[in-house]
Amino acid sequence: MSETLPNWAIGPFTAPLRVLDERPPVVFACPVSGRDVAWAAKDAFNPGAVVHDGRVCLLIRGEDDSGRYAGTSRIGLATSEDGINFTLEANPVLAPADDRWQAWEWPGGLEDPRLVESPDGGYVCTYTAFDGKVGCLFVATSPDLRNWTKHGPAFAQTPYVRRQTKAGSIVTKLQDGRLVAARINGRFWMYWGEGLIFAATSDDLIRWTPLEGEIAPDRYLTWDPEVTGPAGHWQIERIAGPRALHPIAWPRRQRFDSLLTEPGPPAILTPEGIILIYNGANHYEAGEPGTPPFAYQPGQLLLDACEPSAVIARLRNPFLRIDPAEAHGQVGNVCFAQGLVAFKGQWLLYVGLADSRIGVAAAAIGSSARYET
Repeated sequence: MSETLPNWAIGPFTAPLRVLDERPPVVFACPVSGRDVAWAAKDAFNPGAVVHDGRVCLLIRGEDDSGRYAGTSRIGLATSEDGINFTLEANPVLAPADDRWQAWEWPGGLEDPRLVESPDGGYVCTYTAFDGKVGCLFVATSPDLRNWTKHGPAFAQTPYVRRQTKAGSIVTKLQDGRLVAARINGRFWMYWGEGLIFAATSDDLIRWTPLEGEIAPDRYLTWDPEVTGPAGHWQIERIAGPRALHPIAWPRRQRFDSLLTEPGPPAILTPEGIILIYNGANHYEAGEPGTPPFAYQPGQLLLDACEPSAVIARLRNPFLRIDPAEAHGQVGNVCFAQGLVAFKGQWLLYVGLADSRIGVAAAAIGSSARYET
């Protein structure tokens, strides 16, 4: 811990404990390459998480050791009765295949799943489809976490369909002890992006519309003798400007998140507001003194539940610091929060460590009424 947490924040969390550090040599017949592939031979990291049938279930990102781009990524399922000791199933559940999305997902693969339970039953996974050049935020759904239907890009409309997009954190609420996707004023909300954090809304958790705003709209006062109002004859005239993505949060100079911000696990709707755990990276020149350049560490934002695009509080410091013992790997100095569950009276936060391993940090939930809306 680097600071005393305010009442709205989740935590304090324990230091991450490694999970799935020892895993079997899982091999499957890749339908694209036409050969057997040890799909998690090199690294396993950045998992999404839910509770299903009383067990913690992780969708983990595994990388082989034979593809380009440091290995092709695939997503596999691991389950646990205690949230610490996991069994990894042999075949990936989401992977590049001989389907309509192959050109979007090959040869880079499927990266960084985030996972939520749908209020109508089943599960929704957002992930990054990487063709080797551009990463695109995709959506898939499943009734059981093993059989998945790919729906393609989260933003199917132009100009966003082929834009670089990633990191979809859908807003959830604590319901019957589980985190379930939540509607706010009739719509689902999602935070996404890398560098800046943006927002999007959806009616069905599959097709999403990015939140846009006007670029420098022109407003001025005019005098109209024929009209009166609270300001007398003065009326506000407005000329609409061009529209662009509306940023929700951005980097802060001299802080741990000075280089970029990126959503972490699914956000949580609470009576205090919406809590978003996000990942910040440190700038190489204008960053936090004493923190390595490009280091990733998680922070927390509080957003207004009545206006989910409005940030009303933000932690000054990361709530988990990089352990020097976990600093080395495929990408050094990374503690990347991505999966969160409520399980047996605890928050379990699953993090990627150095883009190579998985860790879990725990925090007491306390009274569930604090989080239930």
